[in-house]
Formats: sequence, structure tokens, C-alpha cells
Amino acid sequence: MAKIAGIAAREKVKFIHPQPSSEALVLSEQREKLPAPVFLPESAEMMIGQDKLLTAKKLRAANVRTARTIEISAISDLEEAFERLSEPLWIRARHGAGGRLSLRCDTREEARDWVDLWVRRGTPLEEFIAQEFLPGRNIAWDSIWKDGKLVTSYCRERIEYPFKHISPSGITGTPSVARIVHDDKVNLAGEKSVLAISKRANGAFSVDIKEDSGGRPCVTEVDSGKFHTTMPLWGYVAVKHFGLPWYSNLADLYVRLGLGISPPSGVPRRDLLPAGYYMIRNIDSGVLLWREDGWKERVL
Repeated sequence: MAKIAGIAAREKVKFIHPQPSSEALVLSEQREKLPAPVFLPESAEMMIGQDKLLTAKKLRAANVRTARTIEISAISDLEEAFERLSEPLWIRARHGAGGRLSLRCDTREEARDWVDLWVRRGTPLEEFIAQEFLPGRNIAWDSIWKDGKLVTSYCRERIEYPFKHISPSGITGTPSVARIVHDDKVNLAGEKSVLAISKRANGAFSVDIKEDSGGRPCVTEVDSGKFHTTMPLWGYVAVKHFGLPWYSNLADLYVRLGLGISPPSGVPRRDLLPAGYYMIRNIDSGVLLWREDGWKERVL
């Protein structure tokens, strides 16, 4: 913190934004040591968001639909999980990003072998949770909040991941193909989940949502203090390619709010970006916008 504060003071930095959740948590806890403002939630709220088990408990207590979850404190708990949740199960780590230690397990043997492998490599058994497998759409909901009120938001469906063949779960973090969607049920789930974590939300909240077999959105993560990875790219596209107002660039809007500037009038609280646009990208391949009517435009 002393080094960050020293750099900020020397360079006359006016605003500080840490993107990784782990770093954002530290700066939120010690914000009084910084010479420039941050626009972060309270550290206690961020700690909940960084623990998927605590998040699930908090959401369920607030009647927000989420994946049914079993805490793993003994290998025998996997048997209970299969009995209560049925197969397949989604085994995952309580902490971390990019699908850390996650795997769809169709049998009890698979689940035991997967957990045992990582425990023998040094991962604490208590780091694992078992959740019902949600087969529906994989959706990312990004939002900005100010003093407990939603300023704006948009959501996109993750369709493909880069190099998914090298990950047992098929999840490698940020998607290579995603499309903007408008869905009132998803918007409601995102808003309710943030309010379940924070009654006076400030800053960025990124929510992960998976649909169950009935198409009902279930919140799986509420990450506070950061955006999903492609948010700045979508913001660039919104202004430069869609011709939307400046505030459609969420990075620009976020910084201004963090500097104490009031939200402008006319900002839509939901569905900030137009539906139906795909963003297609990959390593060293540039970025392409595409629509199902055949329209396309290169971004990078």
C-alpha cells in the first residue's frame, strides 16, 4: 500500500481503480491510506463476493434463486451431494476466477477422484463446494451503482471460450464469442443479487448467472469492485461503432462517478447496449462484431 500511495502522490493521480478482485479488496480495506479516491464497495461486501459459498448462503437468505450448494468438509459430503442434488454435479472452488478447480462430475467416482487429486496437491478439502449442474445459458451481467441505486447495466451471453479443450471443465475465463441479450428476468436477478450483498452498493458489480433446465436464471457469483474483462471493449464499441452517448462507455462513466460527478440524466438503468450483437475474438485474431442478419464490422 505504501508503494501504491507513494506512486499516486508523486504522479498526482486523481483516481485509483484496481481491477483484480484480490487487489481491489486490499485497497477497499485501506482506502484511507490512499491520496486519491477509489470507487469500491465496502470490504466486508467484497469478501462475501469472493467466497462462492458465502455468496450462495447470502443469496438464498434473500430469496434470490441460486444453485443449490453443499459445503464439502469431508469426502463423504460428496455422497450427500449426489443424493440431495442428483447427478451431474458441478464441483468448484470457493475462491478464485476462470473456472478454478471446476468440473462437471457425472458420477460419484469422478467427483471423489477430482477432489482427491487436488487435495493431494495441497488444496484444502474445505475449499471445494458441490452445486447442482445448471445446463442453461451462461450470462454475465455488468452494472454500476451509486449510493445503493442502480445507475446502468447490460448483460451478455457467453457462447464460446478460447482454448476450452485444454480445460477439463471447458471454462477458461473470458469468452471468445458473446452476444448482448435483453432479458427482464436476468436483469431482475442481477439487481436482487447485488442488493442481497450490499444495501448501499457503490461502484462496479459483475454478476454471473446460469439458467436451470427450466430456463430460470440462477445467480452463481456476485463479484464486487470489478467489471467482467470485456467491459472496456464493449464500451469502446458502444461509442465508436454503435454511436451511443459517451456514458455507454462504462469505464468513462465509472471514473466520473468515482471522482464525485453526479450521474447524467437519461442513462437507461437496464439494457444499456443494443441486443443481438456478437463479439467474436481470439488470441492474435482481432475483434469482430457480427449480427445474425449477416452484418459485420471489424473492431481491432
